[in-house]
Amino acid sequence: MKALGAVPAAFTSYAYYNTDKFHFYGEEMMKHCMAFRDFLDTGIAVAAGSDFSPGPFAPLMGMQGMVTRKGWDGGIWGANQRISVAEALRINTLNGAYNSHEESLKGSITAGKLADFVILADDPHTVDPEKIKDIHIVRTVTGGTTVYQA
Repeated sequence: MKALGAVPAAFTSYAYYNTDKFHFYGEEMMKHCMAFRDFLDTGIAVAAGSDFSPGPFAPLMGMQGMVTRKGWDGGIWGANQRISVAEALRINTLNGAYNSHEESLKGSITAGKLADFVILADDPHTVDPEKIKDIHIVRTVTGGTTVYQA
């Protein structure tokens, strides 16, 4: 994948949302599923993806799943694939923009870019990792214009 410049867009919410299905795969296979740690360690710029509509489009749930590998039922699957909050943020921002060839327009708050961002009620770096999905979105800004305000 790296040699081809391929950027996987993995379903980040899967590790939290579909944990009830993981026993079908087994622990050994789960060590290689949603392989965020392996992608990053080998220099592959994995981006956040979604299986919406059969699965939720919930970036914060996805971040929590990537960081904890713990599902809604308390099960932990593929703990070897855990990543940091900073890495999960990058997967959702810069890597997503890179995946769509829009890194000159999106992915970071930088002069000259579109100013697409959210303001969160808490810092994902400092909250309990098992509470990341519960962080409230205070404001959404698209193209420099507020499109949602709590």
